[in-house]
Amino acid sequence: MPTLSESFTVPNPEQSWAVITDLNKLIPCVPGAKVLEAAGPQSAKAEITVNMGSMGMKFTGPVTIESISGQTAQIKANTREAGGQSNAAGDVTISMSGSEVTISAVANVSGKAASMGEGTVTAVLTQLVKVFAGNLAKA
Repeated sequence: MPTLSESFTVPNPEQSWAVITDLNKLIPCVPGAKVLEAAGPQSAKAEITVNMGSMGMKFTGPVTIESISGQTAQIKANTREAGGQSNAAGDVTISMSGSEVTISAVANVSGKAASMGEGTVTAVLTQLVKVFAGNLAKA
């Protein structure tokens, strides 16, 4: 299971925290992701398109904020690829301390996506987080 931890700073911590705790604002910060249906600020059905090597894959499924404690949000995603050949589930923890944001993620990928290898999956996740960091800072 690929895991990653990335930290970055944001110019406006209060605004960034407001985005982190509202999936309708947070999901569009993830490159290739969009909200399909919102069931409130802490629950949504989302879609993300990712390129893994030469394959473009589209995953859809529920995303929920499982808990918020202080300035830490626990987020869970459970998605399936269109056509059902791959699944991707993730547990993401986003913590803030002042203007510093830390993202820790554990991904569980199966099917065709997993055949790309853990190194490729980790590289894709790392790139998503880096672009996400820039988008969050601008949100």
